[in-house]
Amino acid sequence: MSARWLALSGGVGGAKLVLGLADTLPDPRRLTVVANTGDDFEHFGLTICPDLDTLMYTLAGVANPATGWGRADDTGTFMQALARLGGETWFHLGDADLATHVERTRRLGAGESLTAVTRALSARFGIAAEILPMSDAPVRTVIVSNDQVMAFQHYFVRERCEPVVRAIRFEGAAQAKPAPDVLARLADPDLAGVVIAPSNPLISIDPILGVPGLKAAIAKAGRPVVAVSPIVGGEALKGPTAKMLHELGAEASVVGIARHYRGLLDGLVIDPVDAAATGAIEALGPAVHIAPTVMRTLDDKRTLARAVVGFARTLTRRKD
Repeated sequence: MSARWLALSGGVGGAKLVLGLADTLPDPRRLTVVANTGDDFEHFGLTICPDLDTLMYTLAGVANPATGWGRADDTGTFMQALARLGGETWFHLGDADLATHVERTRRLGAGESLTAVTRALSARFGIAAEILPMSDAPVRTVIVSNDQVMAFQHYFVRERCEPVVRAIRFEGAAQAKPAPDVLARLADPDLAGVVIAPSNPLISIDPILGVPGLKAAIAKAGRPVVAVSPIVGGEALKGPTAKMLHELGAEASVVGIARHYRGLLDGLVIDPVDAAATGAIEALGPAVHIAPTVMRTLDDKRTLARAVVGFARTLTRRKD
């Protein structure tokens, strides 16, 4: 039986590497993706799970190639009708995408766990890899700005990331537990390594690691932990990562990423443009592997995935 790999991921950026992993590992069924659910929110009475959906659509080959989120060739009849009725239209839901949220909400209302619902939806999309929510309990990311406190999607979509971020809270995290299947995969003796995808560390990976018991389970697994930097040349390729790091007083660089994950990583993959930072990163603990991290094509995704897996196989878990 082939080795198992476990990846922690947010949405668009992380999904690119996850697709590469699913396409290059000997058996994609041995890939488990633990998804951030801190972005989840209730809208129009529906439970919306943006990162879970982006991962599902990407692995199913139906994601919108222009945006990375939503479904390809989706229609907007619902939103157009809603606008004519004076409804809120700041968060766009395509018609086919809407069906996912309706079915998820129906199943949750019938008593199924988010894990069970995600598994059922993934099966309908024909996805071989396993996608799991970080927790079956609701955890909600909240952004604290200068003069207001807002739900993450209000900050990210409605306000277009413009407010200055002063703090980030994960409401419900203290009461949450890792989804049982997440703990089971981390305890699998066939687990070869843990990959942290190039997602925003503050709002995509920190909510996952903030679920009580998850960091301890990663440590107990005793397998190498490798991250791919979401920062290239001091900038984020997509999203507000660099802006948020700056506003919170952190360094928006590959060194800043290594510092953010200090004590967790055994290895960090960085782009060749950041090669000069290798010594500073290794002084913080993790080994460095240099490989192209900008993923524009499917071949880019596959090449990076192979590099990450190959690098992880050379490492042993640090003993702090």
